[in-house]
Amino acid sequence: MSSQPHIVLPWVVRRTRLPLLSLRCAECRSESATTGEGRFRVNANGKLLDVWLLVRCVSCDRTAKLTVHERTPVGSFDPADLHGYRVNDPRLVASRLLDPLLARRNRFTLDWTGAWRLHTPPERLDEAWPVRVEVAFDDPVPVRPDRLIARGLGLSRNEVLRRVKCGISLRRPTSAGFAFTVMPGD
Repeated sequence: MSSQPHIVLPWVVRRTRLPLLSLRCAECRSESATTGEGRFRVNANGKLLDVWLLVRCVSCDRTAKLTVHERTPVGSFDPADLHGYRVNDPRLVASRLLDPLLARRNRFTLDWTGAWRLHTPPERLDEAWPVRVEVAFDDPVPVRPDRLIARGLGLSRNEVLRRVKCGISLRRPTSAGFAFTVMPGD
């Protein structure tokens, strides 16, 4: 048997919805919020603009604001972004929500539970071993490779650790593409 992979499978991790925010509500002290429909609030103060992303508590429905821009001169905005803020462009909502600087400034983290799906080809892995799998991420969804591989192959995580050869840590979350080789079972 050759040690070179017989099959190369492409897997893709795709976002199915925006993630929830782990953000403490000032009203009910819940730890979870959502962007809902994804709306911005733009406020002008002379030639300066404030832009906020509105989020709702999932428990009490209270609205809070995440600062996107604060006291920024109107002329420094990209016209496309300024228009997107005014019309609540869903792509702009997603890009701002996924921006790590916005998360750090507003002290929230993203909860990706149930917000992504693994797309795998319908290949059967019965006869051709070893198998090489290349994983690509459409969005920066942080997942542990061992859990992703276990889900994709239908194996236990212990079996994944035993049979998978990979150049990265399988137990550390990643949102960057990687490749691995699955060796045959005993």
